[in-house]
Amino acid sequence: MGKRAVLAALASAVLFFFGTGLDPVPELAWLAPLPILLLAPRVPGWATLACAFAAHLAGSAGTWSYFWHSLSVPRPAALGILGGSAVLFAVCAGLFGLLARRGHAVLAAVAAPALWTVALYGVSLLNPTGLMGTFMTTQADRPSVLRIAAVTGGWGVEFLVLFVPAAVAAALAPGVRRATRLGTAVVVVAVLAGLAVWTVPPLTGPSTRVAVVAPARHPWAADVATPDGQAVLQSYVDEIGRLPAGIGVVVLPEATFAVDQTSRPHLVEAFTQVARAKNLDVVTGVIDTTPEGRFNAALAIPPSGGTAEYRKWHNGDSPNLASGTELTRFAGLGLMVCMDVNFADPSRDYGDAGTGLVLIPASDEDVDGWEHSRTALIRGVENGFSVAWSAARGTPMLADARGRVLAETHTGGSPFSVVVADVPLGPGKTPYARFGDWFAWLCGLVALAGIATAVRRRSDAERVGVA
Repeated sequence: MGKRAVLAALASAVLFFFGTGLDPVPELAWLAPLPILLLAPRVPGWATLACAFAAHLAGSAGTWSYFWHSLSVPRPAALGILGGSAVLFAVCAGLFGLLARRGHAVLAAVAAPALWTVALYGVSLLNPTGLMGTFMTTQADRPSVLRIAAVTGGWGVEFLVLFVPAAVAAALAPGVRRATRLGTAVVVVAVLAGLAVWTVPPLTGPSTRVAVVAPARHPWAADVATPDGQAVLQSYVDEIGRLPAGIGVVVLPEATFAVDQTSRPHLVEAFTQVARAKNLDVVTGVIDTTPEGRFNAALAIPPSGGTAEYRKWHNGDSPNLASGTELTRFAGLGLMVCMDVNFADPSRDYGDAGTGLVLIPASDEDVDGWEHSRTALIRGVENGFSVAWSAARGTPMLADARGRVLAETHTGGSPFSVVVADVPLGPGKTPYARFGDWFAWLCGLVALAGIATAVRRRSDAERVGVA
């Protein structure tokens, strides 16, 4: 295949390894595709496909163990994610190389990232566990980059991270006119300079002092009707009782308790008492067995004792759990549960309704704690709400609607991990919340234009050959 191709694949693999995955270096994600895209116009198409596939697959090695042992992603789906992502990157690189070799440098620079983006959009609609851990997630700790998601959704970030290296590679492709090189360079410099100087102003206005509490060890759905479940309940009551004064709401993890019509009143009464004593609201994850079905839910309990329940919309491949379909707003705040943040809805519905803060009980698998917390953060930026993320075996986090992490920790090392911060209410009603995935559809049109151009030129060449 040639030394140049091998070196390009190796360089890209190393950059993907450190720039993406469960603990990425954000800046390296922008560089990871570049060696392959620089190679693509200079080698045959099959070499581009092979090198791009190998680079992406090898670069994802940091997530192999996670996917293989994941409790939430079945192994066939894990293999599909790893292999499918590598295939997609290979196809995008192949399209880029084909267009660049035929003199369509500008179209190559936009069609490849557009194809990548619209394909992931399709996956997000079809995958029962949703989507996380892509280019947009790598930039979740860069508010100046992530802020565009309020207009384009995370799809704008996804496109941009691949567009910059594609534009650089297109400008340096063989046979490109000087004017095109100069224009492309100006665009890339303008984008990068804009991101570098674009500051994200803090939110002003009303705020809520929020605490998220997550244990080092998390028994899934402790049955409140049993002695063990009552002990778990008392441990949370005691921990809430130790919180500092002035907190308005405390959020506990997903599926902390299991309740039914008989045991639920005992849970509500125990939390109502501590809620009155501390003058705060309690939100806890429950597995709630009702006459309508068995739901993974977020239960909100104010000092008055009345409750509000949100039933998780997205349960993945859990056949024993029914799915909810309604939004639940409690004292003006929204409720969701864990995997719901992997999907556009209900986050977009909350944003469109003007919700300023969403409280999310969650549970992770330790190694994916940062990644999943940032998926929740992205949903907040897209839709204009702040996020309280209380994750067992993960990364409890409080973040504002501009993507600024206000406080976070990682569970373990102490019986309970507690994070407290004053969380400003977001404005809601972002352009993305109102207009939805318009940018992903635009990417679809651009990708089709690139594919059509590549196919048409190939057909023309074949006709000339026949003649």
